[in-house]
Amino acid sequence: MAERKKKLLVDKTVEGHWKVILDNPPINLIDDSMYDEFYDLVTEMETDEALKIVTFESANPDFFIAHYSPAEPRSRFGLPPWIEAAQRLAASSVLSVAVIRGRVRGGGSEFALACDIRFASREKAIFGQPEVGIGLIPGGGALERLPLLVGRARALEIVLGADDHSADTAERYGWINRAIPEDELDAHVAKFVARVLSFDKRVLAVSKSTINRIGLPSRADLQDTQDTFFKTFAWEGFQERIPKLTKRGIGKPGELELNLGKNIADI
Repeated sequence: MAERKKKLLVDKTVEGHWKVILDNPPINLIDDSMYDEFYDLVTEMETDEALKIVTFESANPDFFIAHYSPAEPRSRFGLPPWIEAAQRLAASSVLSVAVIRGRVRGGGSEFALACDIRFASREKAIFGQPEVGIGLIPGGGALERLPLLVGRARALEIVLGADDHSADTAERYGWINRAIPEDELDAHVAKFVARVLSFDKRVLAVSKSTINRIGLPSRADLQDTQDTFFKTFAWEGFQERIPKLTKRGIGKPGELELNLGKNIADI
């Protein structure tokens, strides 16, 4: 049997910095096998004493991560170990940075929210939590992390409105750190990475762990929400809407996914 192609491609060329490319064609859906790879990545990160910073980018310029897909193969853990892995990423001494181009919705937005820092292309990044429009609830941390970042009212707007938002809006709301012009994004990230690499690892680690005392959701709350999320696949709202979305091409390249925020209001 041929070995399955990796969906997280890790470049360790620069000491202290891992550059991770998210690559699950055709639209970078995040599925159970990708979550398993992320769990393994975090475990490996925890053992590298020289590692200071990890950046996450997409191989697809149109999709950072489209959203979660329950497609096969299933996680080797039964349910994907996302909650534990994301919590360990936040608690680790390593700084994590999402470098966002393209659409980042649902589980993709929650992946970016789990990172310590988010830089996004002003022209190319699009953000959304479309779950409510699909008949689900966000189950990977958005219901806990968004209110801490953007406040209750804006979190309600994002989640219950289930629409797409520009990088400028995401920056203004506090969803991301910065919206940066596309032709400046790579240079900005490279400069930031170089600055972090020039600093002492112990000082970085203690500073991060101290900041972590404020602003992180509890493991229990995250787990409770994920447990409810998986139950919502059996709810009437999802069962009614998913056949219509499937017919129109959800999870596949095309107009529905490119403009999902607009399109789910027309289902």
